[in-house]
Amino acid sequence: MTAQPPQISIVIPIYNEEGILHAAVVDLRERLAPLGWNYEIILAENGSRDRTIAIAGELSAKYGEVRFLSIGEPNYGKALKQGILEARGEYVICDEIDLCDADFHAQALSLLKSRRVDMVIGSKLIAGASDDRPWARHAASLVYTNLLRVTLGFRGTDTHGLKAFRRSALIDIVADCLVDRDVFASEFVIRAYRAKVPIEEIPVRVVEKRPPSINLLKRVPNVLKNLIKLSWAIRLGTEPPSRRNWRSTPPPGPGT
Repeated sequence: MTAQPPQISIVIPIYNEEGILHAAVVDLRERLAPLGWNYEIILAENGSRDRTIAIAGELSAKYGEVRFLSIGEPNYGKALKQGILEARGEYVICDEIDLCDADFHAQALSLLKSRRVDMVIGSKLIAGASDDRPWARHAASLVYTNLLRVTLGFRGTDTHGLKAFRRSALIDIVADCLVDRDVFASEFVIRAYRAKVPIEEIPVRVVEKRPPSINLLKRVPNVLKNLIKLSWAIRLGTEPPSRRNWRSTPPPGPGT
């Protein structure tokens, strides 16, 4: 008998995470167990230089609901996008390995199943949220969000971190995204807003479990470069290559 496809896909980009990967996945599975979900965890590895790939392989071999992919280069956005495109569930949750917030998962899924919204964003900057990261990272998030508002007319409060959505409603927008690295998540959310997708932001608590895998200042040049590319494409109405080449197909899992 063929196993039933997962209803929920949890996509987690990973890069040089040998210190916390195993414990984080085991903890997430334990937190999800009481919910009784039919789910998969997709570990989207991108260019790690430590034992991350080996540990991901061990987790995949041990737990049937865990699988991993590797894109072979340090590129968060590309890994996240590939993980989403390979997701089999109708409900897709984008998480971070140092967050793995099962409370957000449950709340977001409840909202999506209500059919009131097609996308839920966990905001660390909205009223009621708690950002316990170092002040420099919190300040950088505020500056970045305001930059998105000025350059691209962003109407929300946050684009990075936790988000969940209905695959059938958003997969074409994912395929349309032109930029990668740190700006892919922003492009995805901004395009969803511009397409008038029903979106709801909910407050989350962010606690840093380990220092960032990539220095904040080293990320700035690539972020600015991709923001310019994105702003040019969106404001000039450039047709994404994927609009010409991508045909979305419904996921093999149930849609309810």
